[in-house]
Amino acid sequence: MSDAYVECLVEKKASPVGKFCVILLWAVAALSLLAAMAGIFLAVIPLLAAAAGAYFLNLNINLEYEYLYLDKELTVDKVMAKTRRKRVGSYSLDRIEIFAPVKSYHLDNYKNRTVKVKDYSIGQELQPDLRYAMYYEGGEKILLSPSPELVKLMKNAAPRKVFSD
Repeated sequence: MSDAYVECLVEKKASPVGKFCVILLWAVAALSLLAAMAGIFLAVIPLLAAAAGAYFLNLNINLEYEYLYLDKELTVDKVMAKTRRKRVGSYSLDRIEIFAPVKSYHLDNYKNRTVKVKDYSIGQELQPDLRYAMYYEGGEKILLSPSPELVKLMKNAAPRKVFSD
């Protein structure tokens, strides 16, 4: 068996609303800190709540996805704020129904399905759109932004399921 290995890291675009909320929470934390230093001890509660909220929100808006393809298995990891890593999925190439670009005509038969959508892509539609859709075991639609090397290896492993248009 030949071991094919490709690693791909994509950064998800952070939403402006999320960035604004983080800045707002840090501002509330700073004002609460000033109030606590002035002698208002009840300001410690909003200080802790705003700082914790800003920290966890920052983890969730600064996301990167790492795709790892090794020997007919695609693994997707979520990297939060470049500090934490979490495995979000592992997909066998044998169980994939189709893997094609989002705007591909190959996906026309799959458009009317009601499936659970998981978005592990860059989160925006660029021109040209380089995102791919993968239907997995009939119940999931996974959106990815793979590199051309990853698509080429997957196409070599499963030429009837993987399309690059």
